[in-house]
Amino acid sequence: MDSPKGPTEWAEGRHGVGPWEGPWPDDPRFDPTLLAEGDRRNVVDAYRYWSLEAIRAELDTRRHPFHVAIENFENDMNIGTVVRTANAFLAEAVHIVGRRRWNRRGAMVTDRYQHIIHHDTVGDLVAWARGRGLAVVAIDNTPGSVPLETATLPERCVLVFGQEGPGITGDTAAAASMTCSIAQFGSTRSINAGVAAGIAMHAWIRQHGDLSRAW
Repeated sequence: MDSPKGPTEWAEGRHGVGPWEGPWPDDPRFDPTLLAEGDRRNVVDAYRYWSLEAIRAELDTRRHPFHVAIENFENDMNIGTVVRTANAFLAEAVHIVGRRRWNRRGAMVTDRYQHIIHHDTVGDLVAWARGRGLAVVAIDNTPGSVPLETATLPERCVLVFGQEGPGITGDTAAAASMTCSIAQFGSTRSINAGVAAGIAMHAWIRQHGDLSRAW
């Protein structure tokens, strides 16, 4: 039996449009190749046939004033998921601290639309953030942390996540203006870093996002 069609990218034919029908529009945002061949990318309908550059430029007019950072000192495999989720919530940028190499497969091509900034050390990230008036908020279940469910997140901030397993480094904990934990009720002591990032970004959206601007 054929699988039912749906709105996600997990089955062929579930998204996309064919070649443009009728006279071509003269809107400079449209890509001639996409108009001729169709647009099968995983983008919302409002961006169909738009060039990559046009989509990025439009997103830049609406980005939220929060950033996301993830430590990558041991080649964390969750970075692609973090990038994809940051794109969904329209974060200003994703910061990768440590190794520059990361597995882009999990990003599902969203890294093309998301600003990504590399920092060699936590100190470099903190200096960058403070120079722009951004609060550093660590997300980790450590003693003395504030429950994310009741915390008031700064509107202009960098949400920093540690690697799977070790969590945030001591340098990040020392530099953070606040550390928030995510409530857990099962047997495991931690949750996936990519999942934690999504929870924290959504918490920011619930507090500061303008839902009238959502698709």
